[in-house]
Amino acid sequence: MQTKLFCHAVLIAVSCASTTLAKGTISERPLSAIDWLDSLPQSAPIQLVPDEPKVSNGATLSGVTVTTLDGPTAKIIGLVPSTLSGLPVNLWAKSDAETLAQTLLDMPALTLPAAQATLFTLLLAVTDPAGGKAEQFNLARVDALIKAGALDPALALIEQIGPSRSQAVAQRFIDASLLNETETAGCALINTSPFLAPDFAYRIFCAARSGNWNTAALLFGAARTLGTVTPDQAAVLERFLDPDLFEGDAPLPRPTTPSPLLFRMHEALGQPISTRSWPLAYANADLRDIAGWKTQIEGAERLAQSGALPANRLLGIYSQRSPAASGGIWDHVAAVQRFETALNTRSAAAIAKTMPTAWSLLQSANLSAPFATLFAERVLKTELPPQLHDDALDIIQYSSLYESAAPTFPDAADRHPFRTAIALGDIRETNADSPLKIAIKIGFSPNSADPSLLQQAKSGELGHALLNTLIMLQYGSDGDMGQLSAALGTLRALGLEDMARRAALQILIETPAR
Repeated sequence: MQTKLFCHAVLIAVSCASTTLAKGTISERPLSAIDWLDSLPQSAPIQLVPDEPKVSNGATLSGVTVTTLDGPTAKIIGLVPSTLSGLPVNLWAKSDAETLAQTLLDMPALTLPAAQATLFTLLLAVTDPAGGKAEQFNLARVDALIKAGALDPALALIEQIGPSRSQAVAQRFIDASLLNETETAGCALINTSPFLAPDFAYRIFCAARSGNWNTAALLFGAARTLGTVTPDQAAVLERFLDPDLFEGDAPLPRPTTPSPLLFRMHEALGQPISTRSWPLAYANADLRDIAGWKTQIEGAERLAQSGALPANRLLGIYSQRSPAASGGIWDHVAAVQRFETALNTRSAAAIAKTMPTAWSLLQSANLSAPFATLFAERVLKTELPPQLHDDALDIIQYSSLYESAAPTFPDAADRHPFRTAIALGDIRETNADSPLKIAIKIGFSPNSADPSLLQQAKSGELGHALLNTLIMLQYGSDGDMGQLSAALGTLRALGLEDMARRAALQILIETPAR
């Protein structure tokens, strides 16, 4: 389906063994468990010979390897093989899983598209398990994807880990399934293995959703008596199980704490909850066909800003129909539709009229990256009037085609010599006339990398060093020029030259005055 980045299916097979009792005479002696033992002749016990010579003059113990059996064997999980990611399979192997998990938990939200893409690659790379409690880090990878709104790849990792592996994995599976409208698989797991349910509310919901209303009612009665459901859960479960009793009553108040289960039950009651002020993962529910077009656009833009939604998916939602209003997101839709039409017609006048507006509006909406991904190649191949060359340079330099911008639009490149030098990889002779440019120039100079991060990478903890570098880059893009220099220098020293250039270009394009 076009509406899914990844297609996931959880197959839960329940096998029933049938026992057949054969009719006939039962033997007077017991049957052997292994049939061929019955056919062996009876023999006397083996006698040891007292004067039998020794078979060995002595024996020594070889070295013994000790392995802690503190849980299931860690799995190799990931979606992007090293041949595509360029990352070694031992990316995390020498790092402690608990420390890595804490690093991901403390990581600020990344706003640079280049950094977002790098983080996704790290999280999805096929690698050997981290040291120690590997599953803790694997779950942290899942949590980081969910936090960024990337539910499809998060569910793919959960399936590799094994949804039934533990209650912690099962909770992430059912919660992500509820937000991704694939709760049938999640509820099948809960119904089959109730002990994996995060709490009684999930068991009640899944029993009812499977048509076992009597079981759901009994579970709800017991849970309410024992106090194992929260007030918010109890209120919505009452109406969910017997809506007729509450017909005409005022809508329930909005839950005080975001919950995928409460979100879906409120929706089932005809009282949907707006996702705008809830965590980003909930925006995935806005992409469903049952949501209005405006809601789909808002959800798609939020997810595209975090890098969780492919640019083509955003364009597909923009292109569903003509906007019937103006202002806000409707201006985004209209501008992109008009610009795409102008490119298709190859009308220089139409492109000149529509490109500046479309680029400006989406740049202001923090959607520069998807816009550049969608249109940079076509802009590069289109003959444009001179007044559009600066915008064209911006769009192409924001994309992965940044090296091609200057040769195609040399006049605009001459007006932006510092950016052009970064795109071409040599800024030694370029003048830096602002604090931001000075910090970037330092970052592209020798010996600017952070020594502690380089040592961390040299000791075998490359993945952890890269995570710390992304954190440093985020603080640098927020205004800490020292951290910006160190982050760019570290990326280059670790071999991520392309990522360093793209990050620097994106910062410069978004903050030209700094």
